[in-house]
Amino acid sequence: MSVLEGSFLGDLTPAEREELAARGRVREFDRGEALFAEGEDPGWVAILLQGRVKACAYREDGGQTVLAVRGPGALLGEVGAIDGLPRSATVTALEPVRALAVTADEFMMFLQAHGRVSVLIMRMLCHRWRDADRKRVEFGMFDATGRVAQRLVELAERFGVPYDRRTDAAGSDSVQITLNLSQEELAGWVGASREAVSKALRTLRRHGWIETGRRRLIVHDLQALRRHAR
Repeated sequence: MSVLEGSFLGDLTPAEREELAARGRVREFDRGEALFAEGEDPGWVAILLQGRVKACAYREDGGQTVLAVRGPGALLGEVGAIDGLPRSATVTALEPVRALAVTADEFMMFLQAHGRVSVLIMRMLCHRWRDADRKRVEFGMFDATGRVAQRLVELAERFGVPYDRRTDAAGSDSVQITLNLSQEELAGWVGASREAVSKALRTLRRHGWIETGRRRLIVHDLQALRRHAR
């Protein structure tokens, strides 16, 4: 398995990764295909080896709230495996995905044999809970434009690559976000309507802080976005 520093997979030792791989099998998913569905039994966990996914919950009005975006090395579905309750979110591939699938029983046996990994998961869950608390505060403090700016900062930091507007190549302070999220998905992430997100993007473009095009989003002034998101 490949290793991504700072991820669940990257925090395992080589021996732990080897044992975990032996307990599971690799599965592949196309863009738009669901790995997990909200409400289903938690029969297995996934460790992302390649590609990125979104976790979302569906609202009564038929819309969706994007809870998180995860990339290679992430552990998915561990809460259901631990507490045995139905899935709390649907996880969908944003691009072609390869994942190590481990049954819930095998995963729990792995944790029982490796107390250190259990502590890693507790820390990871604490980080996610703190992040969820921070986002709840954001909803009360910022308008749609501020929340969009915050998510663009997060996307640029996690999924950005250097971009030179003159040559379309690396080498400037501009950052191209490599994750292809639709305006509807971004709206679900910031808790706003698609129209509000479209208006927010226009505002940020007018300031010259971002540039949008077909299947691309470029941040030209990350510091300005950070200031606006405070």
